[in-house]
Amino acid sequence: MKDQKLAVLIDADNVPYANIKEMLDEIARYGSPIIKRIYADWTKPHVSGWKKVLLENAITPVQQYSYTTGKNSSDSALIIDAMDLLYSEKVDGFCIVSSDSDFTRLATRLREAAMLVIGIGEKKTPKPFITACDKFIYIEILKKEQESEPSEKSTKQKKSKSGSSSVSKVDRKLVKLIKQSIDEISDDSGWAFLGSLGSFILKKKPDFDPRNYGFQKLYPLIKSTGEFEIQEQETGRNNIRHIYLKNK
Repeated sequence: MKDQKLAVLIDADNVPYANIKEMLDEIARYGSPIIKRIYADWTKPHVSGWKKVLLENAITPVQQYSYTTGKNSSDSALIIDAMDLLYSEKVDGFCIVSSDSDFTRLATRLREAAMLVIGIGEKKTPKPFITACDKFIYIEILKKEQESEPSEKSTKQKKSKSGSSSVSKVDRKLVKLIKQSIDEISDDSGWAFLGSLGSFILKKKPDFDPRNYGFQKLYPLIKSTGEFEIQEQETGRNNIRHIYLKNK
């Protein structure tokens, strides 16, 4: 599979600058960010914190003056650039970094053109923008990963203290989603391949991410529920196993 070429377009008015490195590291998991642009009225003091991190991360600032009070002028500049890039055929996908629902129609239009669309924003992001993306990642989860590096012990302590604030519980609603998804993609014997299951759940719920529930991967999340039969098959290649799931 070839590496996807991505355009990263950042709305500076609607995301914090503190975790830009974690955002870019996350984006690199999905492809190569060959274009990185950020939009704001750089004459305004509230975006001054971005200026240092732009140089450190090779992000090109785009100036857009505010012609009207109370309107986010950077929205239109970002949308116009996105459409120009779409028709230039230089990229395979887009990453829109914003917590603003104004980009819902843009995300929908890019997906209609068979572009991969990844969204990154805070948990306050309105649902229409989240569902318009192929995949949506919460900034709060990236923050938590950065905070929980030191040791396994301190990580567990932090989870117990702050888990309720940024980590969701694995509840019956999630288990039901997983069970329904297995039913829909399983073979005649009821078994579903784990890799296919993860992709299928994302189509239903673009903001699904095991890290939202305190797990690095989907497999340990599913094992923790005790609700599924699990079958592991050795492939004979570098300890790679194929994992299949079935509803109990």
